[in-house]
Amino acid sequence: MGSRIQRKPRILCLHGFRTSAEILKKLVLRWPATLLDKLDLVFLDGPYPAQGKSDVEGIFDPPYYEWFQANQDFTEYTNFEECLAFIEDYMIKNGPFDGFLGFSQGAILSAALPGMQRDGVALTKVPKIKFLIIISGAKFGGSRFGHHKLTSKAFSSPVECPSLHIIGEMDFLKPESTVLLESFVDPFVINHPRGHTVPKLDEKSEEVMLGFIERIQKTMPTDEEQICLNA
Repeated sequence: MGSRIQRKPRILCLHGFRTSAEILKKLVLRWPATLLDKLDLVFLDGPYPAQGKSDVEGIFDPPYYEWFQANQDFTEYTNFEECLAFIEDYMIKNGPFDGFLGFSQGAILSAALPGMQRDGVALTKVPKIKFLIIISGAKFGGSRFGHHKLTSKAFSSPVECPSLHIIGEMDFLKPESTVLLESFVDPFVINHPRGHTVPKLDEKSEEVMLGFIERIQKTMPTDEEQICLNA
């Protein structure tokens, strides 16, 4: 019999607005080893240096980055297409990647990617996104964030991409995060008592995430199968 070694899901992690890959890495690596040992996490800095003050100044060291920019009422966006091209180029050169983990601005972006990829307006040169982990997320086209032209149809039909949503009880984005759930088919959900942050995970949350990892691993090729796919 051939080898049936299960490959770890490879995840591209997108940080929050005016933070960095290093900051997100520090927060995520507080999660239990039982979870981290099952994931291959890659942390990417946004393409643009922060164009203003960061909310984490004095808490985490610079430099800080952002994925794209918006006007004050989030109805117009700048550098959005360039951001998508930047992510796709990184995935082509460093992939393949199986899914995304996003926090805040990175989560808002990640949540729209499966729909944009489905519609052929983003990530057309890389494999289909298999899953998402969304932390403090929201949707384009919701009450807080308007659509970019490329996201206008991203949530026009239920998103069938498996997803795990981590929502803070005291997070200012909680209403948006809750509404986002309605756009996904059978989402996994972890609720935590804190605000707009990447929380440590308690035993109950760990169980939910382990269940989600088990679900996505069923869709993953084994090491042997991946070699055949790459041949």
